[in-house]
Amino acid sequence: MSPGVQRLRRSVADRWVAGVCGGIAEYLGLDPTLVRVVYVLLAIFSAAFPGILVYLVLWFLIPEREYY
Repeated sequence: MSPGVQRLRRSVADRWVAGVCGGIAEYLGLDPTLVRVVYVLLAIFSAAFPGILVYLVLWFLIPEREYY
């Protein structure tokens, strides 16, 4: 992979449960709290968005960031 390519990874430093929202925030360059609030509101107010199930799938699919 070339050095300029950014990949979606779960956050190691900014995590509450599994680092999914923290990783999405890092990838998009947003505040992690904003991403968490939007995710929770989307999960609560949208009948078509099964929040917990989507979070579990993302937890399984998105690899954790590796720090050396």
